[in-house]
Amino acid sequence: MQILLIAATASEIEPFTVVNDQVDVLITGVGSPSTIYHLLKRIHQVDYDLIIQAGIAGSFNSSMLLGQPVLVKQDCFADLGMEENGNYTPVFNSEFADKDEFPFADGWLINQDNNLKYPDLPKAKAITVNKVSDSELQKKQFIQTFNADIETMEGAALHYVCLLEKIPFLQIRSISNYVGERNKTKWKMKEAIENLNKELITLFNGPACR
Repeated sequence: MQILLIAATASEIEPFTVVNDQVDVLITGVGSPSTIYHLLKRIHQVDYDLIIQAGIAGSFNSSMLLGQPVLVKQDCFADLGMEENGNYTPVFNSEFADKDEFPFADGWLINQDNNLKYPDLPKAKAITVNKVSDSELQKKQFIQTFNADIETMEGAALHYVCLLEKIPFLQIRSISNYVGERNKTKWKMKEAIENLNKELITLFNGPACR
């Protein structure tokens, strides 16, 4: 099986790549534009059977423990929309986009692949944003609009490309912080990366990658 592992930064998957040279690795850079460009460029060069994106995430859900890995079931481009007078309207809630035009389903990019059943991880609903901040207004808007568990800066890009190109994919994230907490002394970055890479090793030894 030809597998591609992608991450925004090398540090997020370094523990895994040190011990595993059986998989192609692509560092896409931070953010959706970079992820879409570099991922599309690579898959037009190589035919992959499975693409796995791994990285850290912020959580809206206080029941998720810091350092906990999760498997993303659905994602969306959360900050694609209009903000007026403190009110946020996603583009799919306007007349400018069809929320059910493929690859979207009710505005979401949903992974329906059978591989989702293999990693023994909690399933999460994610949003993808172009910026992270300590804005309470932004946090409130996203919680009310999407009711998501986590946020990242690249996840929806993976879902978008792979759904359109019909390539099986998985997005695995590990919780490094709670959304809105900018005091990094309260983050669990080291634990999140350690646990993420343990899950990657387990995943690559399991049925999803055979």
